Amino acid sequence: MAGPESETVKPKGDGPKSEAAKASPAAGDKDPTKYVGTPAVGTSKAAPAGGVASVGPEPSEANEGRRRLVWCAVTAFLGAWFIAFLRFFLPRTLFEPPTVFKIGYPSDYALGVDTKFQQKYRIWVDRTPDRIFVIYARCTHLGCTPDWKAGENKFKCPCHGSGYDSEGVNFEGPAPRPMDRANVSVAPDGQIVVDTSRLYQWPKGQQSHFNDPGSYLPV
Repeated sequence: MAGPESETVKPKGDGPKSEAAKASPAAGDKDPTKYVGTPAVGTSKAAPAGGVASVGPEPSEANEGRRRLVWCAVTAFLGAWFIAFLRFFLPRTLFEPPTVFKIGYPSDYALGVDTKFQQKYRIWVDRTPDRIFVIYARCTHLGCTPDWKAGENKFKCPCHGSGYDSEGVNFEGPAPRPMDRANVSVAPDGQIVVDTSRLYQWPKGQQSHFNDPGSYLPV
């Protein structure tokens, strides 16, 4: 009969369960890879813990279209500024009609006012029984271009109402003097040559230059 000394007492912790317990960390230990509560903002764990994707939006046709639209707008804006910058340093040229030109033969004109060159050269060709002259189509008030009113046999400025007779002499409105006349001559081929850089005037209260050589052609 064995005595108390011969009995082997097994610790209660021995067995399969206690082996698993040994493999697991102690209750007081913390897993460094796990967080308790909500991680601080700015940490690598904050976005996943808050249910927010940790990367940007996935590529899609809509996103690509927005990017292209933004880049096109930026490119157009910079291009416009670049062109404006270059334009600032380029010379600004005004293209004006020539001041010397031919208007055909004297026989091409009947008595009265001919307006066919008004748009191109800003002149009217006027033929009377004894001469042909060219009126420069510019109101002497503020420089507007009057209209020929054939039914009323007069020129009328649409700006401030100045009126001129069929020979360009003012008779109503604020115009201070008659309209100017351009230099006319005959070319070797017989055509009328007009030079609008040389004008003949009739200043208010002074002698008229409408009879000076070059201000008309006798017929």
